[in-house]
Amino acid sequence: MHIHAYEKLWLALSIGLILALIGTVTYGAVGPGVAMVADTQPTIDPTALDEDERFSEPRVEQVGENEYEAYVVARQFGFQPDPIVVPANSTVTFYITSADVIHGFEVAGTNANAMVVPGEVSEITVKVEEPQEYGLICNEYCGAGHHVMEGKIHVVSQSEFENRGGDSA
Repeated sequence: MHIHAYEKLWLALSIGLILALIGTVTYGAVGPGVAMVADTQPTIDPTALDEDERFSEPRVEQVGENEYEAYVVARQFGFQPDPIVVPANSTVTFYITSADVIHGFEVAGTNANAMVVPGEVSEITVKVEEPQEYGLICNEYCGAGHHVMEGKIHVVSQSEFENRGGDSA
């Protein structure tokens, strides 16, 4: 049987593309930095958030020079605290949990985005520069009022942050 030269070329290219696809899928599944959520990850009881010292009073607190931690609770259909007030020129680590269902935590206009699962604590670190206002949206369908679930992050000057008492409650 005779196979034309162009058929051999297209056959070789097709096999090469199939092998390349298998290779990229394999690399994506076992490549560096890819890991599943561990069963040993610390969890919290979403029905007892009032007993957890981190989330009983959602707030922003200073933990170092220009470093802050924000403890946020997502509930149907809002975020606590709202607004979240942080000082400009600082690094803020958000610890977010849900009291009821799966929510999203997206800072509009940035690449800050996390899925918030009841019983888990999502962590995301953001560097904020200039004073401005960011919108917070839930990007995971969470129920009938999902379309109204929003919040704000106010980035203010250091002096204004200190004058507010240093918290966002």
